[in-house]
Amino acid sequence: MIDDFYKYNPYELDRSDKNQLLTNELVELTEFHNNRCPEYANFLEAVNYKKNSVNSVEDIPFFPVRLFKEYDLLSVKREDIFKVMTSSGTTGQSVSKIYVDKETAMIQQKVMIRILSDYWGKKRLPMIIVDTPAVLKDRQMFTARGAAILGLQVAAREMVYVLNDDMSLNNEKLDAFFEKYPDQPFIIFGFTFMVWKHFYQELKRNNHKYDMNKAWLMTGGGWKKLEADAVSREKFKNDINEICGIKHFIDHYGMVEQTGCIYAECEYGHLHASIFSDVIIRDFKDFSVCSHGRQGIIQVVSALPHSYPGHSLLTEDEGIVLGEDDCPCGRKGKYVKIIGRMQNAELRGCSDTYADKYRRT
Repeated sequence: MIDDFYKYNPYELDRSDKNQLLTNELVELTEFHNNRCPEYANFLEAVNYKKNSVNSVEDIPFFPVRLFKEYDLLSVKREDIFKVMTSSGTTGQSVSKIYVDKETAMIQQKVMIRILSDYWGKKRLPMIIVDTPAVLKDRQMFTARGAAILGLQVAAREMVYVLNDDMSLNNEKLDAFFEKYPDQPFIIFGFTFMVWKHFYQELKRNNHKYDMNKAWLMTGGGWKKLEADAVSREKFKNDINEICGIKHFIDHYGMVEQTGCIYAECEYGHLHASIFSDVIIRDFKDFSVCSHGRQGIIQVVSALPHSYPGHSLLTEDEGIVLGEDDCPCGRKGKYVKIIGRMQNAELRGCSDTYADKYRRT
């Protein structure tokens, strides 16, 4: 039924229409995984799930994301697995293993592009990657960090990696990029801490000036480490704008367990759920649904996971739904604020994990 979603723009449907479309899909996905993944079937039996009791997205059982660290969860045959993605983790931590077949990988890429095209248009643009090419070669590094870059490949006219293997900035590659693509829109992608430490600070230190006023800077994660260094979101944007001239910023929230369904930041600083996904905030004590404006545990649902039961997950993050269908940017759906990791939850975000390692060196 995923084809039904492609009839609409990513932020076109209001609450009622979106709930009907997404609920129908999630019910079908729940049955699909129930019939094909024994561990998930046991979970549904334990929570006494009844298909006929589902009236909205909020009624779909939420599967604890931590279980992907403890079990191999597949809803397809192992021989059909196209790739295995892992969550980020510091040394000694267990990681989630996400098994993806070609169909799911294709859906993930298609939806990622549809979401991002709503921000910078449908034209494929040249892209600067604030990372090293080794992120795709070293299997120890191929986590959500590598998966995010791979997911953007189909949106890029060309990808240019501007960090050397030692994480130093390669100014020769930057020079060549701006010589090849003068005075036109382009994309810069990198995890937040890496953009700040290895891109912005190096440009500032070396006093290199490039015209980036037509760039879209897409970042994600790592705010906890930056804010510990007194770098707020406002300072991050203002300082980068001062040195680079960048005006368009797209932060995003996402996880390897639901690759493709990102929550991208609009020009008003709000993270938006598209028609392919939704966010529900659960109470810390009884897991009831929190009203808008109340902080709680984030549950995320997605229409994308077909090869594994990742369509409704209880995360280890805290957040707030700020509103729905009424953002000044005009995009329909919920928009949220991410508070950060729950107390005592493991550090696992790509940018946070890298920043944590960097601080220990």
